[in-house]
Amino acid sequence: MAQVQLADGALNYQLDGPEGAPVLVLSNSLGTDLHMWDTQVPAFAAHFRVLRYDTRGHGASLVTEGPYSIEQLGQDVLALLDALKIERAHFCGLSMGGLIGQWLGINAGERLNRLIVCNTAAKIGSPDTWNPRIEMVLRDGKAAMVGLRDASIERWFTPGYSSTNPGQAKRITDMLASTSPQGYAANCGAVRDADFRDQLGEIKAPLLVISGSHDAVTPPAGGLFIQENVAGAEYAEFHAAHLSNVEVGEPFSRRVIDFLLAR
Repeated sequence: MAQVQLADGALNYQLDGPEGAPVLVLSNSLGTDLHMWDTQVPAFAAHFRVLRYDTRGHGASLVTEGPYSIEQLGQDVLALLDALKIERAHFCGLSMGGLIGQWLGINAGERLNRLIVCNTAAKIGSPDTWNPRIEMVLRDGKAAMVGLRDASIERWFTPGYSSTNPGQAKRITDMLASTSPQGYAANCGAVRDADFRDQLGEIKAPLLVISGSHDAVTPPAGGLFIQENVAGAEYAEFHAAHLSNVEVGEPFSRRVIDFLLAR
């Protein structure tokens, strides 16, 4: 892994795959880090130069004072691309990463080849949901993050998956417990304030929307709304909860690759 220096700190990233191949940027969900994509990297790296990064406030990236905004997080992606001299790339983001993808599609479409947004919505939750969580995390710190980790298993995975893959479920949810409370709360603010429902028509990049049929965090209706409001957008739905890339694995990877390689 490596870092690029932004104006206010360092953004952590990792590159896999052959130099010279088309670049695919992967953007993590709230409370995870770039390793949430470990399942996909071998398949993706066979076709693409895979660029993963820890969103501001997560993993080994900078933690700055919040709240953040999705625009700020999108500008971080553009700064990363600029630093690595990448003019255009594919982008795949899940949940909060999907919000970042929508912002890029609306505001920086000239930097995108194709766009995938997964387990996300044009608006996720309401202040009544986010504000108590932000207050709890800022008040209770690491203890709150451990509590969120323990509650996240049933939100992020179906019962069948978590019971048959306890090690993988623990690996992913442990990322939440190790996330900076300040960074997590600041990103909650970004998700809380994002609302792209009236701007989706501005996305011109070829778009694939992926949902999980058992996703209680961002139900399929939110993904279908995006697909219906972006001209030519494709839609795929898997038997999964919120982290469909982890739970479904190979079929998820294959659908993304097929979309990105389509002519």
